[in-house]
Amino acid sequence: MSEGPTLLPYGDPAFLADPFPLYRQLREDGPVRRVVIAGALEAWLVTRYEDGLAALSDARLSSDVRDAADTRLLEQLPGTERESMLGNMLRSDPPDHTRLRRLVSKAFTAHRVAGMRPRIQAVTDRLLDAVVAAGSADLVADFALPLPVTVISELLGVPVDERHEFQRWTDRMLMRGAQPPDPAVVNEAWRQMRAYVTELIAAKRAEPGEDLLSALVTARDEERRLSEDELVAMVFLLLAAGYVTTVNLIGGGIAMLLAHPDQLELLRSDPALLPGAVEEFLRYDGPVSPGIARFAREDVEIAGVRVPRGATVLIGSAVADRDPGRFPDPDRLDITRADNAHLAFGHGIHYCLGAPLARLEGQIAIGTALRRLPGLALAVPPAQIPWRPGGLRGPLALPVTFTPGGG
Repeated sequence: MSEGPTLLPYGDPAFLADPFPLYRQLREDGPVRRVVIAGALEAWLVTRYEDGLAALSDARLSSDVRDAADTRLLEQLPGTERESMLGNMLRSDPPDHTRLRRLVSKAFTAHRVAGMRPRIQAVTDRLLDAVVAAGSADLVADFALPLPVTVISELLGVPVDERHEFQRWTDRMLMRGAQPPDPAVVNEAWRQMRAYVTELIAAKRAEPGEDLLSALVTARDEERRLSEDELVAMVFLLLAAGYVTTVNLIGGGIAMLLAHPDQLELLRSDPALLPGAVEEFLRYDGPVSPGIARFAREDVEIAGVRVPRGATVLIGSAVADRDPGRFPDPDRLDITRADNAHLAFGHGIHYCLGAPLARLEGQIAIGTALRRLPGLALAVPPAQIPWRPGGLRGPLALPVTFTPGGG
Protein backbone atom coordinates (compact mmCIF):
# COMPACT_ATOMS: atom_id res chain seq x y z
CA MET A 1 0.00 0.00 0.00
CA SER A 2 1.06 3.64 -0.46
CA GLU A 3 2.58 5.71 2.31
CA GLY A 4 -0.34 8.16 2.16
CA PRO A 5 -3.46 7.71 4.28
CA THR A 6 -5.90 4.96 3.33
CA LEU A 7 -9.54 5.89 2.84
CA LEU A 8 -12.02 3.83 4.84
CA PRO A 9 -14.83 3.85 2.26
CA TYR A 10 -17.95 3.95 4.41
CA GLY A 11 -19.99 4.94 1.37
CA ASP A 12 -19.23 1.59 -0.31
CA PRO A 13 -21.84 -1.09 0.50
CA ALA A 14 -19.28 -3.83 -0.18
CA PHE A 15 -16.94 -2.37 2.44
CA LEU A 16 -19.76 -1.98 4.93
CA ALA A 17 -20.76 -5.60 4.44
CA ASP A 18 -17.20 -6.85 4.98
CA PRO A 19 -14.51 -4.35 6.02
CA PHE A 20 -12.17 -7.06 7.29
CA PRO A 21 -10.07 -7.65 4.14
CA LEU A 22 -9.05 -3.98 4.22
CA TYR A 23 -8.50 -4.13 7.98
CA ARG A 24 -6.30 -7.19 7.50
CA GLN A 25 -4.23 -5.38 4.87
CA LEU A 26 -3.78 -2.36 7.12
CA ARG A 27 -2.69 -4.58 10.02
CA GLU A 28 -0.21 -6.42 7.82
CA ASP A 29 1.20 -3.12 6.54
CA GLY A 30 2.07 -1.87 10.01
CA PRO A 31 1.06 -1.45 13.64
CA VAL A 32 -0.08 2.16 13.14
CA ARG A 33 -1.55 3.32 9.84
CA ARG A 34 -2.85 6.68 8.69
CA VAL A 35 -6.45 6.50 7.53
CA VAL A 36 -9.14 8.91 6.37
CA ILE A 37 -12.59 8.64 7.89
CA ALA A 38 -15.80 10.70 7.77
CA GLY A 39 -14.95 11.93 4.30
CA ALA A 40 -11.88 14.00 5.19
CA LEU A 41 -10.80 13.46 8.80
CA GLU A 42 -7.34 11.93 9.09
CA ALA A 43 -6.62 9.53 11.96
CA TRP A 44 -3.89 7.17 13.12
CA LEU A 45 -5.26 3.63 13.31
CA VAL A 46 -3.67 1.24 15.83
CA THR A 47 -4.05 -2.14 14.17
CA ARG A 48 -2.60 -4.79 16.50
CA TYR A 49 -3.89 -6.24 19.74
CA GLU A 50 -1.06 -5.63 22.22
CA ASP A 51 -0.52 -2.09 20.97
CA GLY A 52 -4.26 -1.38 21.19
CA LEU A 53 -4.45 -2.79 24.70
CA ALA A 54 -1.60 -0.52 25.82
CA ALA A 55 -3.04 2.53 24.05
CA LEU A 56 -6.40 2.14 25.81
CA SER A 57 -4.62 2.68 29.14
CA ASP A 58 -2.24 5.41 27.97
CA ALA A 59 -2.97 8.67 29.85
CA ARG A 60 -1.28 10.62 27.05
CA LEU A 61 -4.26 9.77 24.85
CA SER A 62 -7.25 11.86 25.85
CA SER A 63 -10.93 11.05 25.47
CA ASP A 64 -11.86 14.73 25.30
CA VAL A 65 -12.49 15.84 21.71
CA ARG A 66 -11.39 19.33 22.73
CA ASP A 67 -7.83 17.98 22.72
CA ALA A 68 -8.09 17.27 18.98
CA ALA A 69 -6.14 19.48 16.61
CA ASP A 70 -8.77 19.03 13.92
CA THR A 71 -11.48 21.48 14.99
CA ARG A 72 -14.02 19.94 12.59
CA LEU A 73 -14.81 17.34 15.23
CA LEU A 74 -16.17 20.09 17.48
CA GLU A 75 -17.70 22.03 14.64
CA GLN A 76 -19.95 19.05 13.84
CA LEU A 77 -21.85 19.90 17.04
CA PRO A 78 -24.23 22.85 17.13
CA GLY A 79 -22.51 25.66 19.04
CA THR A 80 -25.11 25.96 21.77
CA GLU A 81 -25.09 22.21 22.40
CA ARG A 82 -21.36 21.53 22.67
CA GLU A 83 -20.83 21.83 26.40
CA SER A 84 -24.08 20.10 27.31
CA MET A 85 -23.34 17.12 25.08
CA LEU A 86 -19.57 16.80 25.64
CA GLY A 87 -19.46 16.70 29.43
CA ASN A 88 -20.06 12.96 29.73
CA MET A 89 -18.04 9.95 30.83
CA LEU A 90 -17.24 8.89 27.29
CA ARG A 91 -15.63 12.23 26.44
CA SER A 92 -13.91 13.12 29.71
CA ASP A 93 -10.71 12.23 31.54
CA PRO A 94 -9.88 12.00 35.26
CA PRO A 95 -10.75 13.54 37.61
CA ASP A 96 -14.08 14.43 35.95
CA HIS A 97 -14.43 10.96 34.45
CA THR A 98 -13.90 9.32 37.84
CA ARG A 99 -16.54 11.49 39.49
CA LEU A 100 -19.13 11.03 36.73
CA ARG A 101 -18.65 7.29 36.41
CA ARG A 102 -19.01 6.80 40.15
CA LEU A 103 -22.47 8.40 40.02
CA VAL A 104 -23.92 5.67 37.80
CA SER A 105 -21.67 2.66 38.34
CA LYS A 106 -23.93 1.08 40.97
CA ALA A 107 -26.76 0.80 38.44
CA PHE A 108 -24.62 -1.38 36.14
CA THR A 109 -22.94 -3.81 38.52
CA ALA A 110 -23.15 -7.48 37.60
CA HIS A 111 -25.41 -8.10 40.60
CA ARG A 112 -27.85 -5.30 39.71
CA VAL A 113 -27.91 -6.31 36.07
CA ALA A 114 -28.56 -9.97 36.95
CA GLY A 115 -31.66 -8.80 38.80
CA MET A 116 -32.98 -7.39 35.52
CA ARG A 117 -33.04 -10.81 33.85
CA PRO A 118 -36.76 -11.55 34.43
CA ARG A 119 -37.82 -8.19 32.99
CA ILE A 120 -35.50 -8.50 29.97
CA GLN A 121 -36.84 -12.00 29.34
CA ALA A 122 -40.43 -10.74 29.56
CA VAL A 123 -39.79 -7.95 27.04
CA THR A 124 -38.01 -10.42 24.75
CA ASP A 125 -40.92 -12.85 24.86
CA ARG A 126 -43.47 -10.10 24.23
CA LEU A 127 -41.61 -8.90 21.14
CA LEU A 128 -41.35 -12.43 19.75
CA ASP A 129 -45.01 -13.13 20.57
CA ALA A 130 -45.84 -10.41 18.05
CA VAL A 131 -44.03 -12.12 15.16
CA VAL A 132 -44.01 -15.88 15.73
CA ALA A 133 -47.29 -16.47 13.90
CA ALA A 134 -46.22 -14.56 10.79
CA GLY A 135 -43.29 -16.74 9.73
CA SER A 136 -41.25 -13.66 8.78
CA ALA A 137 -39.88 -10.53 10.42
CA ASP A 138 -37.23 -7.86 10.31
CA LEU A 139 -35.25 -8.88 13.36
CA VAL A 140 -33.76 -5.40 13.71
CA ALA A 141 -36.93 -3.29 13.55
CA ASP A 142 -39.17 -5.89 15.23
CA PHE A 143 -36.78 -7.22 17.83
CA ALA A 144 -33.14 -6.09 18.17
CA LEU A 145 -34.07 -2.39 18.26
CA PRO A 146 -37.09 -2.24 20.59
CA LEU A 147 -35.61 -4.59 23.19
CA PRO A 148 -32.66 -2.42 24.37
CA VAL A 149 -34.68 0.77 23.84
CA THR A 150 -37.27 -0.58 26.28
CA VAL A 151 -34.66 -1.76 28.80
CA ILE A 152 -32.67 1.47 28.98
CA SER A 153 -35.86 3.56 28.98
CA GLU A 154 -37.23 1.65 31.94
CA LEU A 155 -33.91 1.94 33.77
CA LEU A 156 -33.88 5.72 33.31
CA GLY A 157 -37.62 6.23 33.74
CA VAL A 158 -38.51 7.42 30.21
CA PRO A 159 -42.29 7.33 29.66
CA VAL A 160 -43.44 4.67 27.21
CA ASP A 161 -45.01 7.11 24.75
CA GLU A 162 -41.80 9.15 24.43
CA ARG A 163 -39.32 6.38 23.62
CA HIS A 164 -39.76 6.39 19.87
CA GLU A 165 -38.87 10.07 19.63
CA PHE A 166 -35.56 9.86 21.48
CA GLN A 167 -34.59 6.81 19.43
CA ARG A 168 -35.33 8.71 16.20
CA TRP A 169 -33.28 11.73 17.28
CA THR A 170 -30.36 9.58 18.37
CA ASP A 171 -30.33 7.72 15.06
CA ARG A 172 -30.21 11.00 13.15
CA MET A 173 -27.29 12.22 15.22
CA LEU A 174 -25.26 9.00 15.13
CA MET A 175 -25.78 8.21 11.45
CA ARG A 176 -23.54 11.09 10.34
CA GLY A 177 -20.54 8.82 9.65
CA ALA A 178 -19.10 9.10 6.18
CA GLN A 179 -22.48 9.78 4.58
CA PRO A 180 -23.84 12.65 6.69
CA PRO A 181 -27.40 13.73 6.14
CA ASP A 182 -28.22 17.39 5.73
CA PRO A 183 -26.32 19.21 8.53
CA ALA A 184 -29.50 21.11 9.30
CA VAL A 185 -31.23 17.79 10.03
CA VAL A 186 -28.42 16.72 12.35
CA ASN A 187 -28.42 20.07 14.15
CA GLU A 188 -32.16 19.96 14.60
CA ALA A 189 -31.93 16.46 16.07
CA TRP A 190 -29.32 17.72 18.55
CA ARG A 191 -31.58 20.63 19.49
CA GLN A 192 -34.65 18.43 19.92
CA MET A 193 -32.73 15.89 21.97
CA ARG A 194 -31.35 18.62 24.24
CA ALA A 195 -34.82 20.08 24.73
CA TYR A 196 -36.31 16.66 25.41
CA VAL A 197 -33.67 15.70 27.99
CA THR A 198 -34.12 19.07 29.71
CA GLU A 199 -37.88 18.51 29.95
CA LEU A 200 -37.37 14.97 31.21
CA ILE A 201 -35.05 16.21 33.95
CA ALA A 202 -37.63 18.84 34.95
CA ALA A 203 -40.31 16.14 35.15
CA LYS A 204 -38.14 14.03 37.46
CA ARG A 205 -37.47 17.07 39.64
CA ALA A 206 -41.20 17.61 40.01
CA GLU A 207 -42.08 13.94 40.54
CA PRO A 208 -39.02 11.80 41.34
CA GLY A 209 -39.31 8.03 41.05
CA GLU A 210 -37.18 4.98 41.75
CA ASP A 211 -35.37 5.22 38.41
CA LEU A 212 -31.75 6.10 37.67
CA LEU A 213 -32.55 9.54 36.28
CA SER A 214 -34.29 10.57 39.52
CA ALA A 215 -31.17 9.51 41.42
CA LEU A 216 -28.98 11.60 39.10
CA VAL A 217 -31.23 14.63 39.58
CA THR A 218 -30.85 14.22 43.35
CA ALA A 219 -27.08 14.03 42.94
CA ARG A 220 -27.23 17.27 40.97
CA ASP A 221 -29.64 19.24 43.19
CA GLU A 222 -28.92 18.03 46.70
CA GLU A 223 -25.35 16.76 46.58
CA ARG A 224 -23.92 19.09 43.90
CA ARG A 225 -21.83 16.30 42.41
CA LEU A 226 -22.42 17.33 38.80
CA SER A 227 -23.38 20.45 36.89
CA GLU A 228 -26.58 20.91 34.92
CA ASP A 229 -24.70 20.49 31.63
CA GLU A 230 -23.09 17.31 32.96
CA LEU A 231 -26.50 16.00 33.98
CA VAL A 232 -27.90 16.61 30.50
CA ALA A 233 -24.83 15.00 28.90
CA MET A 234 -25.06 11.99 31.23
CA VAL A 235 -28.70 11.36 30.33
CA PHE A 236 -27.98 11.72 26.62
CA LEU A 237 -25.06 9.30 26.83
CA LEU A 238 -27.04 6.69 28.77
CA LEU A 239 -30.00 6.91 26.39
CA ALA A 240 -27.89 6.72 23.25
CA ALA A 241 -25.12 4.34 24.30
CA GLY A 242 -27.59 2.26 26.26
CA TYR A 243 -29.23 0.92 23.16
CA VAL A 244 -27.33 1.60 19.93
CA THR A 245 -24.45 -0.85 20.40
CA THR A 246 -26.74 -3.50 21.91
CA VAL A 247 -28.99 -3.33 18.86
CA ASN A 248 -25.89 -4.04 16.76
CA LEU A 249 -24.80 -6.90 19.03
CA ILE A 250 -28.18 -8.64 18.83
CA GLY A 251 -28.80 -8.05 15.12
CA GLY A 252 -25.18 -8.70 14.20
CA GLY A 253 -24.97 -11.85 16.34
CA ILE A 254 -28.01 -13.39 14.66
CA ALA A 255 -26.67 -12.39 11.25
CA MET A 256 -23.35 -14.08 12.03
CA LEU A 257 -25.09 -17.30 13.00
CA LEU A 258 -27.20 -17.30 9.84
CA ALA A 259 -24.03 -16.83 7.79
CA HIS A 260 -22.35 -19.75 9.63
CA PRO A 261 -24.87 -22.62 9.72
CA ASP A 262 -22.45 -24.95 11.49
CA GLN A 263 -22.17 -22.52 14.41
CA LEU A 264 -25.93 -22.00 14.43
CA GLU A 265 -26.59 -25.74 14.74
CA LEU A 266 -23.88 -26.10 17.37
CA LEU A 267 -25.50 -23.40 19.49
CA ARG A 268 -28.98 -24.84 19.00
CA SER A 269 -27.74 -28.23 20.14
CA ASP A 270 -25.93 -26.84 23.19
CA PRO A 271 -27.46 -23.60 24.59
CA ALA A 272 -24.85 -23.64 27.37
CA LEU A 273 -22.43 -22.26 24.76
CA LEU A 274 -24.39 -19.00 24.57
CA PRO A 275 -22.24 -16.81 26.90
CA GLY A 276 -19.09 -17.78 25.03
CA ALA A 277 -20.88 -17.31 21.71
CA VAL A 278 -21.74 -13.70 22.59
CA GLU A 279 -18.07 -13.04 23.40
CA GLU A 280 -17.11 -14.49 20.03
CA PHE A 281 -19.66 -12.30 18.25
CA LEU A 282 -18.09 -9.30 19.98
CA ARG A 283 -14.60 -10.36 18.90
CA TYR A 284 -15.39 -11.51 15.38
CA ASP A 285 -17.58 -8.61 14.27
CA GLY A 286 -18.36 -6.30 17.16
CA PRO A 287 -20.69 -3.28 17.26
CA VAL A 288 -17.92 -0.64 17.01
CA SER A 289 -15.76 -0.43 13.89
CA PRO A 290 -12.95 0.26 13.31
CA GLY A 291 -12.41 1.32 16.90
CA ILE A 292 -12.28 3.79 19.75
CA ALA A 293 -11.21 7.41 19.28
CA ARG A 294 -8.59 9.13 21.42
CA PHE A 295 -6.65 12.38 20.98
CA ALA A 296 -2.91 12.81 21.58
CA ARG A 297 -2.19 15.29 24.39
CA GLU A 298 1.46 15.38 23.30
CA ASP A 299 3.71 13.74 20.75
CA VAL A 300 3.33 10.00 21.42
CA GLU A 301 5.24 7.00 20.14
CA ILE A 302 3.01 3.97 19.50
CA ALA A 303 4.68 0.77 18.34
CA GLY A 304 7.66 2.77 17.12
CA VAL A 305 5.52 5.27 15.18
CA ARG A 306 5.52 8.93 16.18
CA VAL A 307 2.00 10.31 16.46
CA PRO A 308 1.87 14.13 16.70
CA ARG A 309 0.13 16.11 19.41
CA GLY A 310 -3.53 16.73 18.66
CA ALA A 311 -3.81 13.78 16.30
CA THR A 312 -6.93 11.64 16.30
CA VAL A 313 -5.94 8.10 17.26
CA LEU A 314 -8.30 5.27 16.40
CA ILE A 315 -7.57 2.28 18.63
CA GLY A 316 -8.77 -0.33 16.17
CA SER A 317 -10.62 -2.84 18.33
CA ALA A 318 -12.29 -4.38 15.29
CA VAL A 319 -8.90 -4.68 13.57
CA ALA A 320 -6.98 -5.88 16.63
CA ASP A 321 -9.61 -8.46 17.55
CA ARG A 322 -8.62 -10.35 14.41
CA ASP A 323 -4.89 -10.09 15.07
CA PRO A 324 -3.40 -13.56 14.43
CA GLY A 325 -0.69 -12.70 16.92
CA ARG A 326 -3.35 -12.84 19.64
CA PHE A 327 -6.17 -15.06 18.32
CA PRO A 328 -5.46 -18.32 16.46
CA ASP A 329 -7.34 -18.55 13.15
CA PRO A 330 -8.90 -15.13 13.83
CA ASP A 331 -11.04 -14.96 10.69
CA ARG A 332 -13.01 -18.05 11.73
CA LEU A 333 -16.16 -17.67 13.82
CA ASP A 334 -15.79 -20.19 16.63
CA ILE A 335 -18.34 -20.01 19.44
CA THR A 336 -16.28 -22.52 21.46
CA ARG A 337 -13.22 -20.24 21.45
CA ALA A 338 -11.85 -20.36 25.00
CA ASP A 339 -9.35 -17.50 25.20
CA ASN A 340 -11.42 -14.55 24.03
CA ALA A 341 -10.22 -11.37 25.74
CA HIS A 342 -11.47 -9.07 22.97
CA LEU A 343 -11.34 -5.27 22.97
CA ALA A 344 -14.93 -4.68 21.88
CA PHE A 345 -15.81 -3.09 25.23
CA GLY A 346 -12.51 -1.24 25.49
CA HIS A 347 -10.07 -1.53 28.36
CA GLY A 348 -8.88 0.47 31.36
CA ILE A 349 -10.81 3.25 33.06
CA HIS A 350 -13.13 3.68 30.08
CA TYR A 351 -14.09 0.01 29.90
CA CYS A 352 -17.76 -0.01 28.89
CA LEU A 353 -19.90 0.55 31.96
CA GLY A 354 -22.85 -1.15 30.30
CA ALA A 355 -20.96 -4.32 29.33
CA PRO A 356 -22.80 -6.58 31.84
CA LEU A 357 -26.18 -5.30 30.61
CA ALA A 358 -25.24 -5.64 26.93
CA ARG A 359 -24.00 -9.18 27.49
CA LEU A 360 -27.17 -10.18 29.32
CA GLU A 361 -29.46 -8.64 26.70
CA GLY A 362 -27.47 -10.31 23.93
CA GLN A 363 -27.61 -13.72 25.59
CA ILE A 364 -31.32 -13.55 26.34
CA ALA A 365 -32.31 -12.10 22.97
CA ILE A 366 -30.26 -14.43 20.78
CA GLY A 367 -30.93 -17.53 22.84
CA THR A 368 -34.68 -16.91 22.95
CA ALA A 369 -34.87 -16.12 19.23
CA LEU A 370 -33.15 -19.40 18.35
CA ARG A 371 -35.48 -21.31 20.65
CA ARG A 372 -38.70 -19.70 19.50
CA LEU A 373 -38.01 -19.25 15.77
CA PRO A 374 -37.41 -22.74 14.32
CA GLY A 375 -36.11 -22.89 10.77
CA LEU A 376 -34.66 -19.38 11.08
CA ALA A 377 -33.10 -18.27 7.78
CA LEU A 378 -32.32 -15.09 5.87
CA ALA A 379 -35.16 -13.90 3.63
CA VAL A 380 -32.73 -12.18 1.24
CA PRO A 381 -29.25 -12.99 -0.06
CA PRO A 382 -26.54 -11.88 2.41
CA ALA A 383 -25.34 -9.23 -0.05
CA GLN A 384 -28.69 -7.47 0.24
CA ILE A 385 -28.47 -6.91 4.01
CA PRO A 386 -27.87 -3.17 4.58
CA TRP A 387 -25.17 -2.26 7.10
CA ARG A 388 -24.90 0.86 9.23
CA PRO A 389 -22.35 3.39 7.91
CA GLY A 390 -19.80 5.10 10.15
CA GLY A 391 -18.19 3.91 13.34
CA LEU A 392 -21.12 1.91 14.72
CA ARG A 393 -21.39 -1.44 13.00
CA GLY A 394 -24.46 -3.63 12.62
CA PRO A 395 -27.22 -4.52 10.16
CA LEU A 396 -29.81 -1.81 9.58
CA ALA A 397 -32.34 -4.49 8.73
CA LEU A 398 -32.36 -8.28 9.04
CA PRO A 399 -35.25 -9.81 7.06
CA VAL A 400 -35.74 -13.45 8.04
CA THR A 401 -38.17 -16.32 7.63
CA PHE A 402 -38.97 -19.11 10.08
CA THR A 403 -41.57 -21.76 10.75
CA PRO A 404 -44.75 -19.95 11.87
CA GLY A 405 -46.13 -20.57 15.32
CA GLY A 406 -42.85 -21.29 17.07
CA GLY A 407 -42.61 -21.87 20.80
